[in-house]
Amino acid sequence: MPERMVVIGADAGGMSAASEARRRRSPDDLEIVAFERGNFTSYSACGIPYWIGGLVDEVDELIVRKPATFRDDFRIGVHLHHEVTGLDLDRREVVVRDLSDGGRERRERFDILVYAAGAVPVRPDWARTDAGGVFGVQTLDDGAALRAWLDRDPAPRQAVVIGGGYIGVEMAEAMIQRGLAVTLIEQGSEPMSTVDPDMGAMVRDAMVRLGIDVRTGVEVGELLTRDGRVRAVGTSIGEFPADVVVLGLGVRPNTALAAAAGLPIGPTGGIQIDLRAKVVGTDRIWAAGDCVETIHRVTGRPVNVPLGTHANKQGRVAGINIGGGYARFPGVIGTAVTKVCDLEVGRTGALEPEAAAVGYDFITVIVESTNRAGYFPGSESMHVKLIAERHTGTLLGAQIVGRSDAAKRIDALAVALWNQMTVEEMAGLDLGYAPPYSPVWDPVLIAARRAADKLRSMDC
Repeated sequence: MPERMVVIGADAGGMSAASEARRRRSPDDLEIVAFERGNFTSYSACGIPYWIGGLVDEVDELIVRKPATFRDDFRIGVHLHHEVTGLDLDRREVVVRDLSDGGRERRERFDILVYAAGAVPVRPDWARTDAGGVFGVQTLDDGAALRAWLDRDPAPRQAVVIGGGYIGVEMAEAMIQRGLAVTLIEQGSEPMSTVDPDMGAMVRDAMVRLGIDVRTGVEVGELLTRDGRVRAVGTSIGEFPADVVVLGLGVRPNTALAAAAGLPIGPTGGIQIDLRAKVVGTDRIWAAGDCVETIHRVTGRPVNVPLGTHANKQGRVAGINIGGGYARFPGVIGTAVTKVCDLEVGRTGALEPEAAAVGYDFITVIVESTNRAGYFPGSESMHVKLIAERHTGTLLGAQIVGRSDAAKRIDALAVALWNQMTVEEMAGLDLGYAPPYSPVWDPVLIAARRAADKLRSMDC
C-alpha cells in the first residue's frame, strides 16, 4: 500500500511540492491528493491586475497547469471546491468540506502533509460588507468577480482603491486602463511602503501625472452603500464617490487551521519551518508559500513575504525532500518589482527603518542617471538608491524608480547583496554596455561608486 500525501492548497507552493515529490516517487510508492477551495490550480495571481486591465485577454493565460494536467501527466488527484476545515495530527487526518455537495464533510488520512494554504486578505471591521462593488484581489476567483462587475452595463465610472502597496498601485493602473476615474487612498505618508518614502514620493508624483487622484495620510472609516451597492468611501477628510472599491490592504498568513492544530506559529503569524521546509518540531509535515515565515538574510529576522517566487521555491524544496532528495531554502532578501503604467519600481534588501531597527550604522545615496546613452532615442531618467553599512561598505539594500529598463536592474543589485558585496567591489563590476541598453557607466555602477566615495570621505 503506497504512502499518502495530502496537500492543503493547490496553487504555487502546494503544487510545486506535489510535482517535485511525484518526479521522485512513483504512484505505486506515493499517492498524492490536493484539496483546493477555489476554481483554479497553479495560476499567476500576480497577473490578475493585467487581466483585469485588459493587457491579458483570457483568464486561461494565467493558469500554468489545470487539474487535468496534474491528473493525467503527474498522477496527482486535485479536488477543487474542497475546503480543509480541520487537522487531526494525532490521527493524521484532515477534515474536508465538499463545497459543491452542500458542505458535506469527510475525513482523509495522510502519512505526509503539505500545508500550503496561502494568505488571507486583511479586513478591518469597516471593510466587512456584503454590498456589491467591493472587492479584494487575492485569488483568481476574486479577479473574475471584479472583472465581471467592471463588464456590467452600464459600466462603473468611478473607482476607489484603498491601499497603496503592490496590489493597490497595480489595480489603480488597471482601472485607469479601463477608462475609470481613479482615487487611491493610502494611510501612510506615501504609496509603496515597500520602498523608502523618498522613493515612494516619486511613485506618487508619477501616479498623479497619470491622472490618478492620490490621497496619502488618509484613514478610511466606512463604506457607504445604497440599494445593496457601494456608493462612496468615507474617510478622515470626507467622502469619495465610488461605483467600485478595490481593497488593497495587504494579506496575512492563512494559519488558523495550523494554529488550532498546534503547529508552531512565529512572530510574523506564519508557520515556522526549517531550512528544508519541514514544519519545526513535527514529523513529516511540511509547509510552503504565503503561510510560512522565513529569515531575512540582511536583518536576520523572521519575515513573511507573500510572493509567488518564494512559494514556488519553498514548494520545490519541500517536494525534493519528501521525495528523498536534499534541498534547502536559504531565506529571502525581499527582491520585488512592479510598475504603474510606464513607471517601474524595484527594491531588494533592507529599507532604512529595517536597517536601523537591527542596529546597522549605514549611509545612503541616491543618484539620477539614464537607462540608455543620453544621445540614444528613448533615453529615460531613473533614480537608484543604495543603503550600505558604514564601516564595511557592505550593501544592505537598494531601490530603483524609473522608466523603461529600470526595474530589472534591481536583479544585479540583488545578486550583489545576496553575496554580501561591498559598494567598492560593486563599482568595478563588469556589466554589459551598448548605447541602446546603458550609458557607459550603468546607473548601478554610478550609485555604487557614489556610495564608495561617500564612505571614503567619511573616513578622512
